[in-house]
Amino acid sequence: MTWPFKTKGLPAGSRAGGVCAIWLVLANAASFAQAETLVFAAASLRDVLQDVAQLSDTKVTVSATGSGTIARQVAQGAPADVIVLAHDQWMDWLETEGVVDPSHRHIVARNTLVVIGPAKSAALQAPNDMLDRLGTDRLAMGQRDAVPAGLYAKAWLQRVELWDKTKNQLAETDNVRGALAFVARGEAPLGIVYATDAQADINVSVVYDIPPQDHPPITYPGAALTPAGAEFLTLLKSEPAQLVFEQHGFKSP
Repeated sequence: MTWPFKTKGLPAGSRAGGVCAIWLVLANAASFAQAETLVFAAASLRDVLQDVAQLSDTKVTVSATGSGTIARQVAQGAPADVIVLAHDQWMDWLETEGVVDPSHRHIVARNTLVVIGPAKSAALQAPNDMLDRLGTDRLAMGQRDAVPAGLYAKAWLQRVELWDKTKNQLAETDNVRGALAFVARGEAPLGIVYATDAQADINVSVVYDIPPQDHPPITYPGAALTPAGAEFLTLLKSEPAQLVFEQHGFKSP
């Protein structure tokens, strides 16, 4: 596949022609002066990628939001140079849409899940202890069927046989940082987020470390969409960048 990739867009009935046209105009303008690398990244990567960007010789702008939102934007023609998502599902979909070349796709980091509570909350000894802590309150997590952190959280709750007991008490958010904020503000007594998100907010504490073998592997696939994006993806896999990931609590690929 040659640069730049051609996008097929969203399935019929869901394409946003006007939005796509605007994105394409921006993309064409950017191609004349590639003085900046635009990174679309999962919300949980915002902080670490901003730090990694300092290692680049080129100005890097990180736009972070939910992985599903990124996938749809890029499929509509958003001018990202590189994307880094929090789940293979959306990256697989972009491959089927002809947006992502599998040869330009690589895992850049890994993560784990934790249960969090407001700062200084007492630890939980076992998953079932969540029920007493929740009472009639809500459990914060990403959307169960769309947000990667929510998909992973649902899989874990099913594994420990708590899904049916909690699914009607969920406070579901558009990205994992939204779930983190719910707990940090005291609006939910518990939440399920990535370990790295819990590390990044002093207003929450980890009350239960979820064993990695109890949920699907959490990986961050990255894909280059332009030559500038390929350079940044190479940087992400470098030893200096991986040290930054480690400092933020991520695991190496």
